Amino acid sequence: MMSAGFRISPALWERIHYFASFPQTGVSLQQMVLFGQHPSQGTLLKASQFLSEELPVRLAHRVKELDALPCNLSDMPSIRKVKDWYAHSFEELINFPPLALSPSARHSLNALLSSSPSTSEAAAIGQSRDPFLPPSIPNPALSHEQMDADDMGEWAFGGATGGWKNGGGFTSVRNGGIRLRAPIERRYYAHAPSHLYPPEVHDYNARFTRVLEAIKRRHDPTVATIAQGVLEWQRTRGIKPGSGVGIGGSGAMNGGGEVQAWLDRFYMSRIGIRFLIGQHVALNSQQPHKDYVGIICTQANVHDIVQEAIENARFVCEEHYALLRGPPVQLICPHNLTFAYIPGHLSHIVFELLKNSLRAVVERFGADAEDRGVGYPPIKVIVVEGSEDITIKISDEGGGIPRRAVPLVWTYMYTTMGGQSIDQDYHAGDFQAPMAGFGYGLPLSRLYARYFGGDLRLISMDGFGTDVYIHLNKLSSSCEPLP
Repeated sequence: MMSAGFRISPALWERIHYFASFPQTGVSLQQMVLFGQHPSQGTLLKASQFLSEELPVRLAHRVKELDALPCNLSDMPSIRKVKDWYAHSFEELINFPPLALSPSARHSLNALLSSSPSTSEAAAIGQSRDPFLPPSIPNPALSHEQMDADDMGEWAFGGATGGWKNGGGFTSVRNGGIRLRAPIERRYYAHAPSHLYPPEVHDYNARFTRVLEAIKRRHDPTVATIAQGVLEWQRTRGIKPGSGVGIGGSGAMNGGGEVQAWLDRFYMSRIGIRFLIGQHVALNSQQPHKDYVGIICTQANVHDIVQEAIENARFVCEEHYALLRGPPVQLICPHNLTFAYIPGHLSHIVFELLKNSLRAVVERFGADAEDRGVGYPPIKVIVVEGSEDITIKISDEGGGIPRRAVPLVWTYMYTTMGGQSIDQDYHAGDFQAPMAGFGYGLPLSRLYARYFGGDLRLISMDGFGTDVYIHLNKLSSSCEPLP
């Protein structure tokens, strides 16, 4: 459903601005794992209630921002299309029928949801009788400048049931200048005991999941459609597509810095929204698996994920350049290194970075290097486990990047490969270029790494090659860097 002909009415705009006045509530990977280890209709109802409150807030923030972008970017047809998708999804969520129960059933259900877990239940999920989950810690991707004095006070005095932003106990809610207190029972990760629930609860969870699935499908082409909108904006300004000028770096004086910052915020928010939706849909529809909680793998094997990304990237490289054998990739990684993570996020990051390295090596040494007997130097992927992070280093000998161009690699729409167009495929669900991205590979990969407290860094030796470091937060306790 692509929201064809959808228009935002004045009444809907009023609701959007109202919901956008509330702050977003982040969660950590650890909290989501603990919450979803033993899902019942009660816990799924809690999750549905949280998402029915949280997703409209997140969507409202994005709709409001999409309507007031700098440099007339909001006027581009593709940007307006995405704004309508988000507003349509917002309207569906706020109009979703509430759970309908008889007074007696509602009283019984409230008693179930507000009760604490029994000793046996707590032991079964590895918790004490303390109803609060562990507090999340500050995400390194969030600067302390983003925290006001009140936020710092809450973190400092939160204690075991406080936490930073969303750690537990009571979470601050701000509406205008008024600060309200939302009880822990309204948060996503509040525990709900396992009991038999009335059929109305099962039906409510199933219907809400179907709505989320429809929203996810509607938003599938968002990355590519926003990219199309930026291209439209560049053309109106006479900016050469692929140059990155006008988005960041040297184009900052033309408003590009503002656009770059907005794209970072928008795509980070999109990662979070799709993660919450994907996790909820998986908990409601997938069969239990000992190593998975929704889409989170509690024992994600780094070696296997990276090896698969290597094979996929080499296949794409060989297809693109018509090679019998692409540049070799050496993986140095313990076979038993596991941690809690989202395999799809890690696979995406490594795949995108390896595509860059493979392309650089092939273009430096030539597609006929094997025929000439020269061969390709290997790309090395080294994985090391530290006390807090798992670090992946990808090293190539593809010639490196000139120092003046290094800041540009983090700007959207910057690419050194000509002849690419997104018009032909920009309605596809997954925005994956065959070999070279449209300037999205590195900046999006950095957002994926930062989403749960990691980072992505690049060091280039011009004339030799490039080293890229992927830092992944092993502790899983960092909250989302919400824009």
